[in-house]
Amino acid sequence: MALMMGGGSEALNESERADLDAIEALKVSGAHELKEQGNQYVKKGKKHYSDAIDCYTRAINQKALSESDTSVLFANRAHVNLLLGNSRRALTDAEEAIKLSPSNFKAHYRAAKAALSLDLLTEATSFCQAGIEQSLDNDELKKLLKQISLRQSQRENRDAQAAKALVASKDLASAIEDRGLKLGRAMYQELTGLKKPILDVNNILHWPVLLLYAEVMSSDIIEDFCETETFSFHLDMISFPMPFLLLFLLNSKF
Repeated sequence: MALMMGGGSEALNESERADLDAIEALKVSGAHELKEQGNQYVKKGKKHYSDAIDCYTRAINQKALSESDTSVLFANRAHVNLLLGNSRRALTDAEEAIKLSPSNFKAHYRAAKAALSLDLLTEATSFCQAGIEQSLDNDELKKLLKQISLRQSQRENRDAQAAKALVASKDLASAIEDRGLKLGRAMYQELTGLKKPILDVNNILHWPVLLLYAEVMSSDIIEDFCETETFSFHLDMISFPMPFLLLFLLNSKF
């Protein structure tokens, strides 16, 4: 078999060209065979996913296939990486597949899935939309786009609620400070739970108030004690324990 000549050498003769063509054909055939082996490993299940990735990688490294066929290899490897939970690697492979063949809608789909797994919602949306442009009737891409839109709405709602809670917390802290009040360490949370003071829209504070009856080992809680109200306003709604009432009466002055 004729040897390949370095730069500046004479033009190849027909025999040398034939040898190179034969070598190239073997590389192409080998790459296709590796691709099919990879596909078979995927079908065999999770235990063989690493073998599938190895086959696709070796086929890519042959650098013998067209850009379109190589795009399929990257998209296939992205698919296996998704199955393994390797979202970042899957995204990298899918993006490479798209560069090689922008019409590869499966690559767009896998890029979108990987981006969604990484919570890259803007990128996921773009991949989905680009994929739908390549395959207008693709139901999987449309379904995925709806999932991404739902996730985006949920994120926006969470962000809005968090921002609202932050503003409310700052307003409450300012209201307490303006009144010259100082808060101590939380006590008796086993009785009060997570109840906290609230500042209403009229800038009025509402407090949870705990009543402890040490003599009878009992308690009551007023969940909403408005700062503009007096204690007597709530008396009719409190069920004092009988022993406490007797002690109260015995110690009261008539």
